[in-house]
Amino acid sequence: MTHSTKPQARILVSACLLGRPVRYNGSAKTLAHDLLARWQTEERIVPTCPELEAGFSTPRPPAEIQNAQSGDDVLSGQAHVVEDTGRNVTALYERGARSALATALQHGCRFALLTDGSPSCGSRFIYDGAFAGRRHHGQGVTAALLRQHGIAVFAESEIERLRDLLP
Repeated sequence: MTHSTKPQARILVSACLLGRPVRYNGSAKTLAHDLLARWQTEERIVPTCPELEAGFSTPRPPAEIQNAQSGDDVLSGQAHVVEDTGRNVTALYERGARSALATALQHGCRFALLTDGSPSCGSRFIYDGAFAGRRHHGQGVTAALLRQHGIAVFAESEIERLRDLLP
């Protein structure tokens, strides 16, 4: 007699939350949480770093979305992602978002746990584009694209809410 187990829901997770030093400044933003550790043991986690997947190096200049409320504005061509050097890196952020989406779809991820504040992964807030540390409600380019494709996106501060929604 064979018995099968129902596959666990997979979760796309920002690599920096998993302790990988991939952020713009070469650091990690490790999320030390029992749920994340359990999901790793259960092999639910699919890591991603949209910026590295787009071809950025670590470290790299900080970037913010300018003239926008959210990554949706970038995806619709109404806003840009710009480094503090003035370099327009919109196309790379869009490429990274498409790569993260492809990874999520390939692995059947219906959920994502992403780093808030990032111009890619922010899901509750992003910075206002002035490089002055001011933030506002909004989402990054990757978070916006994932949501446009029906993937539920959560910030690291919402991990318990994610747990409550997992099948």
